[in-house]
Amino acid sequence: MAVYRVVPPPRELSGKNQNAQLSSVRKSILNIEDVECFVEVANAGGLSRAAQRLGVAKSVVSRRLLRLETELGVQLLARTTRGAALTEAGTAFREYAVRILAEIDAARETILPGGDLRGRFRIAAPVSVGPTHFAPVLADMARRHPLLRIHTSYSDHTVDLIGEGYDCAIRAGHFPDSNLIARRVGSIHGKLVASPEYIKAHGAPETPEDFLKHQSLMQGSESWRFLDGEKTITVHPQGSFKADNPTALLAAALAGLGLGFLSDSVISEHILSGALVPVMVRYPPKPSGIYVVRPPNQNSIRKIHALTEMLIERFGE
Repeated sequence: MAVYRVVPPPRELSGKNQNAQLSSVRKSILNIEDVECFVEVANAGGLSRAAQRLGVAKSVVSRRLLRLETELGVQLLARTTRGAALTEAGTAFREYAVRILAEIDAARETILPGGDLRGRFRIAAPVSVGPTHFAPVLADMARRHPLLRIHTSYSDHTVDLIGEGYDCAIRAGHFPDSNLIARRVGSIHGKLVASPEYIKAHGAPETPEDFLKHQSLMQGSESWRFLDGEKTITVHPQGSFKADNPTALLAAALAGLGLGFLSDSVISEHILSGALVPVMVRYPPKPSGIYVVRPPNQNSIRKIHALTEMLIERFGE
């Protein structure tokens, strides 16, 4: 059974029973699976979701948490009807727990033969294109490295990689400046399309000025970029139909609700069938970049490098 001695500095755990808490922590020998379970519950916000991510029963998660709290002598999570919330002690301990798991994975990697990867690898990816574009690459990575435990969270919410314990993120779009380290691995190409019914009723835009007169199918309040030769034109679409999922936007485009800016992988078969028609072809959409993003001083460099190379194989230009 894997164990690890955890000794947080005194200033991080505070409260009425601070001295008792610290004394208990100093004497504790912790099961790594219990620590990993706690971090997963903290990230997921509840036991049920954490159990799904870990692939175990909810009762197993509950038992591991109880064992960890008993060993530490403090309550790390406050159970609520909506899930689980970190206590003050839990918030402080989580920071160290994430580091412990990362350091153990890094230590394991250093003693493995070259090329072998193992341990947990947490990745954040966008739900808008992740399941269609990136999931096959991650599945192939898991096949090539059977000792690797890949945990992927699909969400279009920009996660805090450090705060939420992710090793890296795969992001698509036009990457803004940040303190994260980003490596471009490819591009996603798309088209502006409309259904024949929409074009018959409203006409097809030919220029960016025409475009602004039309209803657009949007994910939020985004801006769209089109190319005029080597020049980039940025426009702010308007529309009454919004969705954070490309499948929903595709359905709206097929129903004739407006202009859709969708990736080629989503619309190719519908263009071939004539259900959708490319419009404003003189001003093609600017390809969106695909980036692997990681925090500075990340321990899982070999895993991230392997993922980066596989994404370049798939999407590199």
